[in-house]
Amino acid sequence: MGRIPVALQMYTLRDDAGKDFIGTLKRVAALGYAGVEFAGTYGMAAAELKKVTDDLGLQVVGSHVGLETLESDLSAALDYNAALGNRYIVCPYLSEDRRKSGDAYRRLGETFNKIGEACQARDMQFCYHNHAFEFETFDGQTGFDILFGATDPKLVQAELDVYWVAYGGADPLEILRRFRGRAPLIHLKDMAKDEKRSFAEVGEGTLDFDAICAAAAEGGAVSFIVEQDVCARPPLESVEISLRNLKAKGLA
Repeated sequence: MGRIPVALQMYTLRDDAGKDFIGTLKRVAALGYAGVEFAGTYGMAAAELKKVTDDLGLQVVGSHVGLETLESDLSAALDYNAALGNRYIVCPYLSEDRRKSGDAYRRLGETFNKIGEACQARDMQFCYHNHAFEFETFDGQTGFDILFGATDPKLVQAELDVYWVAYGGADPLEILRRFRGRAPLIHLKDMAKDEKRSFAEVGEGTLDFDAICAAAAEGGAVSFIVEQDVCARPPLESVEISLRNLKAKGLA
């Protein structure tokens, strides 16, 4: 099995990108990242952005698209991502009203199946990105398991965020093994050793990325994606540290 490419979720660099999106993409490429995942494209036309990423040698490995857009303007979102050359459409978050009960997760599963069908019709894959709240239990079952249990594994796959899995009290390795073949995208971020379990650069905290990345690879992951929601140092410095640590482990 070849080495899995390491991309960067551009949300990490949102402040820099908001000031100079193309310049920030150039810096990401210069650091040695193989690709990017978008969480907004700052009004750029898809064809223009594709030319930029192609010229920089950056693969577009995914795009976060809000649930409201997925429900109200899915066709346009798929058109944009098709033009961008992106295959993975990711729902990044759930508002509180969509996750307040087991039944809410089951209803969401029906919605996700429909979105997944539309994605597959365009040769795209729909994924859901977890946080920690999905690990709240309802009648002894986590929202995470209810949601994925209510969806077709071929239509709805996981962008597994290992930090949030651990923060929610679950074991990333157990879920990676259980989701073999259903977790193509893996978000890598570390957990600091402080009481708040703050975000940390990959390799600077408590998570075992050798084991995590091995389990993800065995499960069929196609992209590792570095993300750090909040950085204690300049974000570009943080993402450089994460990539350097992954390279030191032979994972990038």
